[in-house]
Amino acid sequence: MFRAKITAIGCYSPPRVLTNHDLEKLVNTNDQWIQDRTGIRERHIAEPDVATSDMAVEAARITLQQRGISADELNALIVCTVTPDMLFPSTACLVQDRIGAKGAWGFDLVAACSGFIYGLTTAAHLVSCGSHKKVLVIGADTMSRILDYTDRATCILFGDGAGAMLVERAEEGETGFIDFLNEIDGSGGDYLKQPAGGSRMPASHDTVDRKQHFVKQDGQQVFKYAVRKMYETSRDLLERNNLTAKDIAMLIPHQANKRIIMAAAERLGLSCDQVMINIDRYGNTTAATIPLATRDAVEAGRLKKGDLVVFAAVGAGYTVGANLWRWTM
Repeated sequence: MFRAKITAIGCYSPPRVLTNHDLEKLVNTNDQWIQDRTGIRERHIAEPDVATSDMAVEAARITLQQRGISADELNALIVCTVTPDMLFPSTACLVQDRIGAKGAWGFDLVAACSGFIYGLTTAAHLVSCGSHKKVLVIGADTMSRILDYTDRATCILFGDGAGAMLVERAEEGETGFIDFLNEIDGSGGDYLKQPAGGSRMPASHDTVDRKQHFVKQDGQQVFKYAVRKMYETSRDLLERNNLTAKDIAMLIPHQANKRIIMAAAERLGLSCDQVMINIDRYGNTTAATIPLATRDAVEAGRLKKGDLVVFAAVGAGYTVGANLWRWTM
């Protein structure tokens, strides 16, 4: 068995910014209301001609450039997304072709807001078992394409973006990936979903008229579940590795709602300095939130080489995930 480590990270945010004040002109809301309930001030929105694969390619190129390798050195790439360019071919195929990863295989991974953690878990095991040396994990979503901008309960929450991490074999003496704890609970599937567009409810004039291709959410149910499971999963992951909150340098949670993050952190006994929050500038970018927050933590000097870091997320499905890594960059 080999150890797996993260060796590079790259992110992309579309240049267009949609502020809370901009949303005031679209829907019955205001800046203070949004900030009080979510912690969001602004989010980035892709231009009409920019798709998920376009942002994923940018994040991939930045990551490869940071590592100083070419795409043809990759063994596999995993694109975590709920907003693919199209149902098939997979977004991974589109990205592989455009970056020139000729020696790689890959696939799309659909786990909503937990997608990137599931992707990291998969990449770490591909590397650990010895079959792969370099796996690129990309989280990318263009959530603005599936939002109803007359529904203030959902349109204020999401933004667009992409982030990637390169997972490789660790050197002797390096720890890298330590453990994971992932689960799903399909009984919560109705509380956060995009009803139409699949085989259950194919696209039709009726589904479009009834706005069934947009995000639908029962915010109260999702909030309660997210707080509980983000706390429980992180706690259980630490306990089974004989660790406490004091041992970790940073919790990097999925950025869905600042109140969810703070409630879970408080239950874990974490200080504000141990929790990364950047939702104010990006909103919820679904599969891209973990790499975006990690990039910002590294650039701010809050996550350093040798630190223990926990990644945690809860998403539609429900999906739940947490990873424990020793940071090696």
